Amino acid sequence: MTSEARTRRKSRRVFLGGMLIAGACVANRAQAAAGGSGSSGASGADAKGAAPHPLRQQRAVTQPQSYRLRPEAGQVHPQARGSTSVAYRLDSEEREIALTFDDGPDPEYTPQVLEVLRRWGVQATFCVIGREAAASTWLLNAIADGGHLIANHSWSHPQLTRMRPTEIHEQLARTCDVIDEAVGTAPALARAPFGAWNRRALGISASLGMSPLGWSVDTCDWEEPGTRKITSTVMKSVRPGSIVLLHDGGGNRSQTVASLRDCLPRLLDSGYIPVLPPRTNVFEDRTGKGWGV
Repeated sequence: MTSEARTRRKSRRVFLGGMLIAGACVANRAQAAAGGSGSSGASGADAKGAAPHPLRQQRAVTQPQSYRLRPEAGQVHPQARGSTSVAYRLDSEEREIALTFDDGPDPEYTPQVLEVLRRWGVQATFCVIGREAAASTWLLNAIADGGHLIANHSWSHPQLTRMRPTEIHEQLARTCDVIDEAVGTAPALARAPFGAWNRRALGISASLGMSPLGWSVDTCDWEEPGTRKITSTVMKSVRPGSIVLLHDGGGNRSQTVASLRDCLPRLLDSGYIPVLPPRTNVFEDRTGKGWGV
């Protein structure tokens, strides 16, 4: 090959290389214009030209959400304001009663309670502690799958009447979130620890869409007085419309389970019908019992 031919070939390579580089620059400018400007490269790739890591993208778009905000829908659930009148009995002319269980869910005793209720085909209300529910969300699903009602019993069982408004809200809202996330429905009822309500706590509960639930028959089963004593208290105290307080968590509840196995068929034989409290947020405070000051 002559020197003149080698010179022409070299010139052609330089020309073609320059065309390729120019084309790439035009393409890059077009991509930058479509994806946004700025030195950070907002075209959907990082500084090395690789796509952002999925987790990095998620962190960039996920923001702290307020109570019951669905990020995928970007909308807040409609929140019907709850009642501020505490229900201590059922408003019924029938021989209806409500069985309620506090301080769970408990991995040992809640399944036993659910089995007794399933055997006799009755429903009950479980007033759950948020931190216990968060640790055993499978039990929330078991409760809901059994057709039972889940109510809010605060996050850690403090006396709400001694707390600041922000603390009360956190106690109730965090528990609402756990229940809502686990079963897809936020609670419509709340039970204050120790039954202690005041206007501040009632107002916050109502703002979260919950009505307060009290009781009229206290079995004192949390004191572990013995199976016979718990059963005797139920059978002697229950009346049409009674709301019965029992516990499936917070301690050794073997006596409660044994008593339930004994007294539930006796209640049914006596014509009592266990039902769920109404969730319509329409209650009448007949006694004033349970108010904190």
